[in-house]
Amino acid sequence: MLNYLKTPAASRRDTLRVAAGGFGMLALQGLAAKPAAADTTTEGSLSTKPPHFAPRAKNVIFLCMGGGPSHVDTFDYKPTLNKRNGESSPVGRNRRGNGQLLGSPWKFNRHGDSGLWISELFPNLATRADDLCLLHGMQTDVPAHPQAFLALHTGSSQFVRPSLGAWTVYGLGTENANLPGFVSLNPPTSQGGPQNYGSSFLPAITQGTPIGRGRGRRGGSLTVENIKNERYATPAQRRQLDFVQKLNAAKLQRDVDNDPVEGMIESYELAFRMQADLPEVLDLNNESAATRNAYGIDDSETEGFGRQCLVARRLVEAGVRFVEVTAGGWDQHFNLTQALADNCRSIDKPIAGLLADLKKRGLLDDTLVIWTGEFGRTPYAQGDDGRDHNNKGFTSWMAGGGVKGGFSYGATDEFGYEAVEGKVHTHDFHATILHLLGLDHEGLTYEYAGRDFRLTDVHGRVVEEILA
Repeated sequence: MLNYLKTPAASRRDTLRVAAGGFGMLALQGLAAKPAAADTTTEGSLSTKPPHFAPRAKNVIFLCMGGGPSHVDTFDYKPTLNKRNGESSPVGRNRRGNGQLLGSPWKFNRHGDSGLWISELFPNLATRADDLCLLHGMQTDVPAHPQAFLALHTGSSQFVRPSLGAWTVYGLGTENANLPGFVSLNPPTSQGGPQNYGSSFLPAITQGTPIGRGRGRRGGSLTVENIKNERYATPAQRRQLDFVQKLNAAKLQRDVDNDPVEGMIESYELAFRMQADLPEVLDLNNESAATRNAYGIDDSETEGFGRQCLVARRLVEAGVRFVEVTAGGWDQHFNLTQALADNCRSIDKPIAGLLADLKKRGLLDDTLVIWTGEFGRTPYAQGDDGRDHNNKGFTSWMAGGGVKGGFSYGATDEFGYEAVEGKVHTHDFHATILHLLGLDHEGLTYEYAGRDFRLTDVHGRVVEEILA
């Protein structure tokens, strides 16, 4: 295994562009054709590593809703809020609105044997109620998108730190050396951008590979640019890569320790190997009509997110450790009634299809599915038809991967403003995810700049109450 030094993030920028899927550079060097045979043996920093203890999950699919979905309109039923609609808000301080409580315009009903309350905005997901573990007491520190989004992904809103996915791959490696350990589908281009799937001071190879940047909920196949090389046959590309790697190795021998060069060597080899598997995994043409329909791929409203969810299942099935799927546009300061309904409609059928498909294939027990935004929304109105940011209380959910299904944990006050029971801070959220993967969040550390760093810094507790 290569020895990675702890160098500043700025010195790794070129390396990170390659490790994160910089196939343009790789194609120019003739490395992007399919090798004759696929080697699925993991090696280097992506080697499969033993967990700290028996894991409940082996993989993660992280469904990230950028912008802050309104919990009081989706998963946190508040009859008192509806009853007192239009009254002056007794909670919070509205910085831009009129200070009046805004009841949800959507009905809530109990679903499944568990009787979880779910809004009519999610008719398909409601059929999977008994798979869901709702966390109603979520909290984060800052009610601003960039800070809260970075904290959700890296545990820090102030400093450049490794992402949750990078920590996961660092701790466990991956199960298929021909694919990245961490893939980010439709990765965020703002609110910190690449930092949200970056590796910071961890080995560069643990960073997420971005695929489908900026597609949002629109349709179209997910592809990696320059994944094929029309100029060189595989043997010629292998010889060229070997020559480049000899030069890299010679520099590494002269320097003794050089993190960017070590990262370059590993990422080049990964990029060469992954040509065998990645195009096939991203190709959905062999999926049945029934499967495509279950994910909503044949419907223009759900096609974009449906494709991403189906690709996420295929990536996990192929051995990718951590897959993030991002859907932005949940920042409804106005036009809540129309915009939130559109948002929910675009993801409802795809997520229900994903959960059902994972369960049918026997993958849900080993795959932890997470759904969350960076924060929630206020119970009081902003204007006539909007809600402001709310970091004091919101809802996330998990499914599969060792959590209780059909379970509701924690609560906000009667208006949905602040968590009052079962509080789960972002650090607790991270600690619990790592625990489900068999990793001790206090023991998963990396020495950098003279101290041991971890995802949860000096905070975090495992939410034992939600474990199956």
